[in-house]
Amino acid sequence: MEIGIVGTKGVITVDDTHRDLVLASEKPQWAGYRPEGYHPEYERHVEFLTSYPPGDIAFGQLWGPMREETNSWFTRIYKGVDTPHATAWDGHRNLVLTMAMGLSADRGVPLKFPLDEKEFYR
Repeated sequence: MEIGIVGTKGVITVDDTHRDLVLASEKPQWAGYRPEGYHPEYERHVEFLTSYPPGDIAFGQLWGPMREETNSWFTRIYKGVDTPHATAWDGHRNLVLTMAMGLSADRGVPLKFPLDEKEFYR
């Protein structure tokens, strides 16, 4: 669902496709995440509402996806409970694949696997 509301001094776009909520106004706004003590050097006329990727601060605590992921990770470390977190091997594999994509694009040819990782440094 997408809704655009146009007013006489601004517009708000509600994009419920989980892409974003955008507020645009003639008057300076500060509707999004505002860390205590932070004062921007410029006026903000466009706000990306609920766009703080880890979650939102409420009652002095972080709530949202990052909180859940962090607590899940702590549970894995302290109690040995299985979680869907990536392993070091998963991270290494994804790094090698990403580097191979870049190398293939630079050379303009497909690469064959298994790839000698020394190829990345030539």
